[in-house]
Amino acid sequence: MTTTNGRVLVVGGHGAVGSVVTAALDRWFPRRVLTAGRSRGVRMDVTDPDGFRRTLDGLDDIAAVVLCVQPPDAGPARACLERGIHLVDVNAQPALLAEVSRLDGAAAAAGATAVLSVGIAPGLTNLLARRAHDVVGGAERLELTVLLGAGERHGADAVRWTVEALATPPGAARPRRVALPGHGRRRAHPFPFSDQHTLPETLGVPEVTTRLCLDSRALTRVLFALRPATRRPGLRRALAAALRHTHLGGDPFAVRADAWRGDRHAAFALTGRTQSRISGLVAAHTARRALDGRLPAGVHHIEQVPVLADLPECLAPEGVTLHTLPEDRARDRA
Repeated sequence: MTTTNGRVLVVGGHGAVGSVVTAALDRWFPRRVLTAGRSRGVRMDVTDPDGFRRTLDGLDDIAAVVLCVQPPDAGPARACLERGIHLVDVNAQPALLAEVSRLDGAAAAAGATAVLSVGIAPGLTNLLARRAHDVVGGAERLELTVLLGAGERHGADAVRWTVEALATPPGAARPRRVALPGHGRRRAHPFPFSDQHTLPETLGVPEVTTRLCLDSRALTRVLFALRPATRRPGLRRALAAALRHTHLGGDPFAVRADAWRGDRHAAFALTGRTQSRISGLVAAHTARRALDGRLPAGVHHIEQVPVLADLPECLAPEGVTLHTLPEDRARDRA
């Protein structure tokens, strides 16, 4: 059974996001943080379900696991939750999130909490969407916009996921020019972030669209011009390799959420720097509250946990700024 005095295990704790999680949790819970990976720290491989379970059983004082790598299925999540171990999952793959969500009963029975959609997008986008949704009294339509810094060095998993997502047909959604604080009007393109798949269920919003642009206008144009060609596996591999070594831009990010209900409208935005660092801090704050015993049992997306609603304000000391957008700017969608 989970105890708040136990240790926390950060799987992938030496990566771009995991190292931030590890450092933050170690400040808050000295000598209670372990890192795990294939080659460093506790030896743990998320692709080996039997080995993952044996490792957990050998660490009988683990209270929470922060999963900073993407497993092939929900096996690692199930292993944690059935043992009463809290889980914070940084995964952004829609099908995998849906699979983990189905473990709600197992988690509740064991008294464990899993928090999904943790990071920037999904994550902070979900929290902004929840705010805008509540302001208008229940949104009929949500539009989320994400600007990422093209100059930041991202992990291999993040780059590979981005390229795979680029190959997903955009459907009926179209690019839009959106005003983002500090970045002016940017042309953002439909992109299948997992929040547009989960928010219709968690918030009951019929229509949710997410869009992406980069801080480099030139690289944004090139990236989305290549979209039709990324349906070829060979080109996806080549593009992923190129992006890992291309740093044309800076490290800012901006996310924005617009909600509409009839003629009612609300919009919020967050701006900051270093996506990987802030993603890690979102995960660390979430794990901290799980270890403090402040989260309800079961499987929840981040926007479903009221005690996490203030995370944008908690990140202010890290250079994250919350913007409440005035009506004239919020409607600038032409």
